[in-house]
Amino acid sequence: MNTVYEPASGLAGKLNRLAARRFARRPLKSDISVPLASFSFDDFPKSARENGMPLIEHHGWRATFYTALGFAGQSNHLGELMDAADIRALHLRGHEIACHSFSHHDASRQGAKAFAADCERNCAELMELGIYKPASSFAFPYGEASPAVKRALAHRYGAMRGVYPGINRKGDDLNLLKAVALDGGEAGLERALAAVREVQTRPGWLIFYGHDVRENPSQWGCTPDFLKTVCKAVAEASIAVLPVGETLSHLAPQRMETPA
Repeated sequence: MNTVYEPASGLAGKLNRLAARRFARRPLKSDISVPLASFSFDDFPKSARENGMPLIEHHGWRATFYTALGFAGQSNHLGELMDAADIRALHLRGHEIACHSFSHHDASRQGAKAFAADCERNCAELMELGIYKPASSFAFPYGEASPAVKRALAHRYGAMRGVYPGINRKGDDLNLLKAVALDGGEAGLERALAAVREVQTRPGWLIFYGHDVRENPSQWGCTPDFLKTVCKAVAEASIAVLPVGETLSHLAPQRMETPA
C-alpha cells in the first residue's frame, strides 16, 4: 500500500470516470439555502491530527477523518500515518472517524463484492477500537469509483465522497460528492478561497479534503498557514461547519434509497 499509485490514464481512464459520475447516482434532494462547509482529511497522516486538528478546533469546529486501517502505524509519502491512539483521541474530541476502506485500493479496478468486503473489514476494525458509527460517510481512495461499487456501497453509507472539484447542491450525487482540495501551494490556496467566495454567493455544501498538514507538505498536502488561511476565510464568511456525517443528518433523509 506504500507503492506509488498511478491512476488509469488515456481514453479508458476518462470513460471510467465519466461512467462513475453518470451512473448509480443518488441525487441530493435537499435545497441548501445557507452555505455549509465540512473539512476532511484522507488516510490520515499524524500531521493532520497534530497540526490540522488544532486549527479546526480553534473555531469550535470538528472535522471528518477518513480512515484506512490498513495504513495504521505505517509511513509513506504523506509522513507518519495514524495509529489507534490517534483515532481514539480524535473520536473523544468529537471528530468524525469515517471509512476509507481497509486496503486503500482503487475501487474502479476492483470487483464490487471484494471492495465492499474490504470496507466492511475496515468498519468492523474501527468498531473494535470503539468507533461505533464509522459508516455514516465514506471517501473513495484516490477519488476513483465505478457504478458497480457505488451500488454495492449505497445501502451502507449515507454519503460517499470523491475528489471531483465543486460544491454540492440539489441534484448532485450523494454516492460521489464533489470536494475541493487543500493542496497545490499558492494556486491551490486561491482555488480553495474562490470556493469559499462562491458558496457565499450561491449556497451549497462545500467539502474540503486534504492529507498531510506540515511545513514541507507532500504534493497532496498543505502547510499549516494554508489551512489557517482557509479556516479564517470560512469563519469570516460565517459559514456553518460540521463533519460530513452531521451535515448529512441535517439534510432530508435519503440514506436507503436505491441508486438510479
